[in-house]
Amino acid sequence: MMKRCGWCGNDPLYVAYHDEEWGKTITDDKTLFEFLLLESAQAGLSWITILRKREGYRRNFADFDAQQVSQFTDEDADRILQDPEIIRNKGKIRAAISNAVIFLAIQKEFGSFYNYLYSFMPNQGVINNVVENYRTFMTTSPESDAIAKDLKKRGMKFFGSTICYAYMQAVGMVNDHEMGCSFK
Repeated sequence: MMKRCGWCGNDPLYVAYHDEEWGKTITDDKTLFEFLLLESAQAGLSWITILRKREGYRRNFADFDAQQVSQFTDEDADRILQDPEIIRNKGKIRAAISNAVIFLAIQKEFGSFYNYLYSFMPNQGVINNVVENYRTFMTTSPESDAIAKDLKKRGMKFFGSTICYAYMQAVGMVNDHEMGCSFK
């Protein structure tokens, strides 16, 4: 019998996300940028809200192409702000554009965003946590604190330590599946 982490419940979108994406190690920068953009949009909201609007983000943010997003203009931001298929927050939309510029600068400096992220990780690897119940998840870690602090210093917005830790869970930098979960 398939067992899942308690947080995904039985919403088909959440179940598919849990089973197919959450916690799987992502190495390609395009997907890392997608999750960076989505996680920063999630700040203050539930993740299911963002998942339901993911296709709107994909359409409005050039299929999560950081190079294209980095070149968006104020007019592009104003156009995106009108689409109800995304979170219509002017600050988050403008942050997505400026965060793309920072993302590209980090790629250039480190060879990839993946290399940058894992430079903060113990032994440049995944952290496997023991989680009995999702309600006991950590919400930050020394690694998320360090990454968020460095990204803030570089000018990144809407990506504090809590959002960074959720990002790390999503992209498989930490394995926080519950111990009884079939996907641990």
